[in-house]
Amino acid sequence: MTEQRTEGQRTEPEQEDAPPPALPEAPQAPPLVPPPADPAEPVPPAEPVPSVKKDRRVLRTALRWTAAVAVFAVVGASAAYGITRMERTDVPGLATESDGRWEYPLLVRPPLPSGSPAPFADANTAGTHYADLRALVLPAPKGGEADEGLAGEDGWLPKEDFLAEYSEAVERDEFSQVLTDNGLRHIAGRGWRTPDGTHTRIYLLRFDTAAVADELYANLAYYDGPAYTIRGGEESEPDEDFSSASLLGDITRSLYVEAKPYGVEHVRHAYLSAGDTLALIVQSRKGEALAVPFQQTVTLQSQLLG
Repeated sequence: MTEQRTEGQRTEPEQEDAPPPALPEAPQAPPLVPPPADPAEPVPPAEPVPSVKKDRRVLRTALRWTAAVAVFAVVGASAAYGITRMERTDVPGLATESDGRWEYPLLVRPPLPSGSPAPFADANTAGTHYADLRALVLPAPKGGEADEGLAGEDGWLPKEDFLAEYSEAVERDEFSQVLTDNGLRHIAGRGWRTPDGTHTRIYLLRFDTAAVADELYANLAYYDGPAYTIRGGEESEPDEDFSSASLLGDITRSLYVEAKPYGVEHVRHAYLSAGDTLALIVQSRKGEALAVPFQQTVTLQSQLLG
């Protein structure tokens, strides 16, 4: 049958199957390490990757920061240790404000003669202080300048020096006779002036027994005021800011303060009854005699007599 051709169609001549054209060869990547000329030769090390240098810089930076932190840690620890070794008042910002107390030396009672009891021991019915009375007087605080007028002779004061604390001549004469009638044995005293202008005087009067000293105290220290007028403190009244109850039950005390308006100097004074000993403590200061050092002085003198 005759083969018909349709218009628009084209018949490709029959050809033999030919292989597809070959693709061009991909260029071979150069080896990272050239092959050795001789198999016996060792292979040289590969070139370092560029990122290694960056890693080393990072490492060095980290080491520097680590060293810095370690130094700060050591310094901080040293500072902390140093603060723990300092007194609170030595640390700026942590200093405790003074409350007005004076700095006294370490107080130690004098030794008793061998075999002698303490003043308030059960065996000591007379309440006798067998220790040297002069060693029982409170010492001056730090910065205190001794009052040479109260040094006495060998530490013992004549009765007239003690009576000079009272302003009225009639009262001095009366009190002098009272002391004689009650068998006064010795008077030990001490005085000082501190940089703030406070003048302190302490007198210890010893009698034969505690009964005598107690009776004399009862006739000197009334609950509403003292029996005799202290020089400079003509209008004295009980010190309500300081309890009359002693921390030492065996010691009785009465504290007085000059009432307003007071003169050039303000005066505070106290009586203590401790066994066979009667004590008078006086403090005066221009303007105002401060309460804290006065109460501190009374308390410490009580402890020495206890």
